Amino acid sequence: MPGLAAPLIAWYRDAARDLPWRREGFGAWGTLVSEFMLQQTPVTRVIPHLEAWLARWPSPTDLAASPPGDAVTQWANLGYPRRALWLHRAAVEIRDRHDGVVPRDVDALLALTGIGDYTARAVAVFAYGDRHPVVDTNTRRVLARAVEGRAQPGPPHRRDLERMDAELPDGIAEAAVVNAAAMELGAIVCTARSPKCAVCPLADLCAWRAAGYPESEDRRRRQATYEGSDRQARGAVLKTLRDAAPSPVPLFAVLPDWPDAAQRDRAIDSLVSDGLAEAIDDVLRLPGHPAS
Repeated sequence: MPGLAAPLIAWYRDAARDLPWRREGFGAWGTLVSEFMLQQTPVTRVIPHLEAWLARWPSPTDLAASPPGDAVTQWANLGYPRRALWLHRAAVEIRDRHDGVVPRDVDALLALTGIGDYTARAVAVFAYGDRHPVVDTNTRRVLARAVEGRAQPGPPHRRDLERMDAELPDGIAEAAVVNAAAMELGAIVCTARSPKCAVCPLADLCAWRAAGYPESEDRRRRQATYEGSDRQARGAVLKTLRDAAPSPVPLFAVLPDWPDAAQRDRAIDSLVSDGLAEAIDDVLRLPGHPAS
């Protein structure tokens, strides 16, 4: 068994959080929805939204039957609302191409809207029990420190999959546990800013610790300040549309008191360009909702 696998498996048995998508029988659709929601969003915020989403749309076919604007409304304040639109499009594709069943094949998953290397392999591994390397930001940080001796990982690269695959046991069940354990370790122990090395199961194997914790360039992309940004304006416009849904909102009534009218207009234009809103006959609406 590869060097990191045994301690990760032993640690995960006791340390794994009880999360909905880890429970037996959760299903491929629930796993797919959870992965869309978890992108750049904390677990604690995702869980109630996930439960509400699956109660409303328990299958891809259920979601595909609703207008995309309903998905944007249900997304509420999760952030990055294009994910809701992509998830709706993926549901339509699953209905039309795969008879309403989330595909198992990684290439088929990658062909769906909004799905990349991580999400495709997460569904194949955690929902269907196949053996693939699953690599997210937390996994990349664990590998960078434990294997490469660097404080922070470099930019995402295809070779990350090869590095993780080298740490996976041959057994399918054990490989799935190592995938989950590496992500969990990065999320709660080997964190970006305050790693808890004293309780890390990989402490004795960690190349970064053995080297004396050398600093390395942090090439993670910094997110711009939200307050006063175009992102804030976009969020405010979307909230106006969600609050009014399914009714449209006259353009003159969309944030009339916003302090920067040009910024408000940019927000509206960008939402229309992204397909998150539709401007028709001087009204603004969520996509697929009635114009009057």
